[in-house]
Amino acid sequence: MMDAPFAQLPGDRPAPNPRATRSVVMGRQGMIATSQPLASAAGLQVLREGGNAVDAAVTAAAVLSVVEPTMTGIGGDLFAIVFDPRTGNLDGLNASGRSGYAATPDEFKKRGLTAVPERGVLSITVPGVVDGWAELLSKHGTIALARALRPAIDYARNGFPVSEIIAYQWKAAEDVLAADRAAAATFLPSGHAPAPGQIFANPRLAATLEQIASGGRDAFYKGAVAQAITSDLRARGGLLDARDFAEHHADWVAPIGTSYKGVDVFELPPNTQGFVALEMLNILEGYDLKALGHNTAPYLHLLVEAKRIAFADRDAWLADPSAVPPDVLKRLISKEYAASRRKDINPDRAAVDYAPMAMGGRTPAGAGIDIEATGDTVYLTAADGKGNVISLIQSLFDAFGSGIVAGETGVALQNRGSLFVLKPGHPDQIAPHKRPMHTLVPAMVMKDKRPWLSFGVMGGDMQPQGHVQVLLNLVEFGMNVQEAGESPRFRHSSAGLAIETGILAEARFGLSQRGHQLVNSIGAFGGFQGILIDPASGVLMGGSDPRKDGLAIGF
Repeated sequence: MMDAPFAQLPGDRPAPNPRATRSVVMGRQGMIATSQPLASAAGLQVLREGGNAVDAAVTAAAVLSVVEPTMTGIGGDLFAIVFDPRTGNLDGLNASGRSGYAATPDEFKKRGLTAVPERGVLSITVPGVVDGWAELLSKHGTIALARALRPAIDYARNGFPVSEIIAYQWKAAEDVLAADRAAAATFLPSGHAPAPGQIFANPRLAATLEQIASGGRDAFYKGAVAQAITSDLRARGGLLDARDFAEHHADWVAPIGTSYKGVDVFELPPNTQGFVALEMLNILEGYDLKALGHNTAPYLHLLVEAKRIAFADRDAWLADPSAVPPDVLKRLISKEYAASRRKDINPDRAAVDYAPMAMGGRTPAGAGIDIEATGDTVYLTAADGKGNVISLIQSLFDAFGSGIVAGETGVALQNRGSLFVLKPGHPDQIAPHKRPMHTLVPAMVMKDKRPWLSFGVMGGDMQPQGHVQVLLNLVEFGMNVQEAGESPRFRHSSAGLAIETGILAEARFGLSQRGHQLVNSIGAFGGFQGILIDPASGVLMGGSDPRKDGLAIGF
């Protein structure tokens, strides 16, 4: 797709973006980019009515929870980075949920389990989305939660046309949904996933959202909704109860960052994998990547090897914030550590393996665990003419999460608990009231202490490696925000190296010669959304990835 010739415009003028299928969207007063046009339109309406970027983002996120139920919903988690122009500060929000107080290693041992199941009732952690929306609006928004939920309630109650890519993902999850009575009743009308263009409604979810709109976040965590969910889960043999929901709270955290050739890149700290992207960038900063050429074999080889090092560290150290010592995190994102790891990379040959970082001569117990995370998600970003910018990501993890819909709530519950490990001594070992390691990572890039780029790339393990590829497209190769997101990508996992078709055969051959195991497919290459803010004019430039059904729109 990326290398196909473009038709000439009238007058034989060249297409403005020869490396992109869409043009950059531009505006001055407001911009939003999401993975579904109905969500983008809802957010734009809020901006046009005088709401700020955070108001628009929460409104759009709520709509996505209805119209993209494969990937997100109020049964999932949320993270965000917000730039506040009044203070000049970046605020990070960790709205991920925790395990139940009953979730102990012994409990899983009693059940004869050596790993947390990928799906089902034991994979569910407390959903953090609703509390995340409430926190964002309370600290940075100007509208009430009830106003933000209004478009989502309308789509849930009266229905919406299912878009094409979402319909494809929905169809692929039919077996998961069919295995649960409530999930099938909610999401498989007439026994099948809705086709593209078919109108789908979720009146049970509409009723739940209406309770939240009238009762606030407590309606979900302490009221009838919480009671309905926890009663259903306990009847199934789950480990969550009313106390787990009632005690849930999001946390405002300081983003972590690094510099890369004139820009400052910010991600979120553990339990997210944000440090992985920062570590990769620090390693790659020592190379003349531009001289190697975009998506050539020598260039991609260095990116893949940097990814492998950073992921070895992720799988060894990433966990609940309380389980990751501050000196470990500081070391992982330091320039000195990156310089030492850069020496491990042979530019002509892929390493057999990379050891994770050791602290005091030791690595965590079970550091050799390969934690594979192939789930997908939704990402959105919004900015307004007053300088507010938000980078937001939320997800159920796998398609429809755990595969369980709780009772008559219409809520699909996430399976983030599947990313806990049962290995004794590992930082991510399951324990009561603990957050699992998390794949969700929003990002923001600053120039001269002002937002320059707010962006994200969806898709489990794809996220940090996608962040790095997109950012290098902008910084090293001068692409615009749409080109940077559309450009062909790689995705590396323990299964091998998958390359999108737009990357030339010469590069594929060169990677094979360097010892990389090329594979056809190991999951999606992620969906990008981004807003770039021109430092001189303040013009907002939006990009949306055609790998999704998304839309960037502004005014």
